[in-house]
Order: sequence, then C-alpha cells, then structure tokens
Amino acid sequence: MSTPALEITDLHAWYGESHILHGARLVVHPGEVVTLLGRNGAGRTTTMRAIMGLVGKRQGSIKVAGQETIHMPTYKVARCGLGYCPEERGIFASLSCEENLMLPPALSGGGKGMSVAEIYEMFPNLQERRHSPGTRLSGGEQQMLAVARILRTGATVLLLDEISEGLAPVIVQALARMIQALKARGFTIVMVEQNFRFAAPLADRFYVMEHGQIALEFEARELAERQTMLNALLGV
Repeated sequence: MSTPALEITDLHAWYGESHILHGARLVVHPGEVVTLLGRNGAGRTTTMRAIMGLVGKRQGSIKVAGQETIHMPTYKVARCGLGYCPEERGIFASLSCEENLMLPPALSGGGKGMSVAEIYEMFPNLQERRHSPGTRLSGGEQQMLAVARILRTGATVLLLDEISEGLAPVIVQALARMIQALKARGFTIVMVEQNFRFAAPLADRFYVMEHGQIALEFEARELAERQTMLNALLGV
C-alpha cells in the first residue's frame, strides 16, 4: 500500500494547562475522504489544529506523506501540502472576493494549484461575485471562497472543519458536489462534521472521537451495522 497522505500516532495536545488530545491516532490514504465524528468537545477541531501546529503544545507523531511534522512551525506544515479551512472561514472584509482568493501564496512543496479559471468553473457563484467585498457574500459563498482559496495554493490534503454548519440545504448540496469533484481530482480530504447526513454519503471511512481519543473506526460499507453504536456515541 502507498505511503499514507496523513498518519497520526499517539497525538497529545494542550491549550495552556488543558490536556485535550490523549493519544489520538488516525491514518488517511491518498485520495480518501475521511470524516471525524464526535460530540462537541470530543477533540475533533483540536485534532485539525494540532495537525497544523496551532495548539499550545503537542507531542506524538504527525506524518505527512511520510515526513514527520510534529516539530515544524505552522508555515512549514502548510508547505508540506496541507490546507486548513477553519470553522470561522477567515474571509477578509476589506478585500473583494477575488482579492481574498488571490491572497495566499502558492505552496512550493505542494502540487500545482488550481487556476482561477478552474476555480470559477467549480464555483460559478464566486465568479459572479468576484468584485464584491468579502463580507457581502452569503454564508455559503464565504464557505466556498474559504475552500477555493486553499485550492489555488496547491495544497493536496484538505482539512475542512464544519463546512456545512449553518448553511441552507441547497448550499450544503453544492458543497457535497464540490467534495465529490475534489475527490475525483485526487485530493485527500479530512472533514470534521456535525451534519451526519451530509458526511455519510461522502466519506470512505469514519473515525469517532470521544474524550480526545479515537473511540471507533469503520468504513462506509459498515455504516448500517454501526448505526446503533453511533447513536450512542454521538447522542443522536
């Protein structure tokens, strides 16, 4: 089997004195869509932030395409081809949609980024709104812009945190089509999702987090037989 796109082993993470992750582990293979499930406070977003080096302290192992990154600063982690889309999106109010899109530099260590033309083909809404201030965009358009901005850099592993949260069903459907299109292009995607109906048809594999650890791992084909256990773990 090929080298994992992302491999986490015995990961611990802290915010100040608060010990959030307690030996988390997961493996994501190239081209996979993997979803992290769990209740609020289970450690899913902290896992994403720890991968990028955005926590106070972390220890363990985080390998990106076989390269150890646990001691790297965030900008070097990004250069390994990782793109992080946080829940808060980070759209700059003073910049237009297109200026937001063009802001991040290309990653020298990543793959070739998507061109603006390719991005506008995938996100026609953004082309229509390219001159609009960032905060004049709808919530769905801001979410599309946050993802599109990463695609332009050349990142090949996408970390997407709650991208469907608070959005209208028609926009959530558009985001699902986006993820399917990105997977078809060979991107590797790790999603944190509360919206199980959104995540279920998209993911190849699932990890369920509880108390900063992985409580359950299963493949998409096992979804039906795991449903009762999932309901207990997720409280749904």
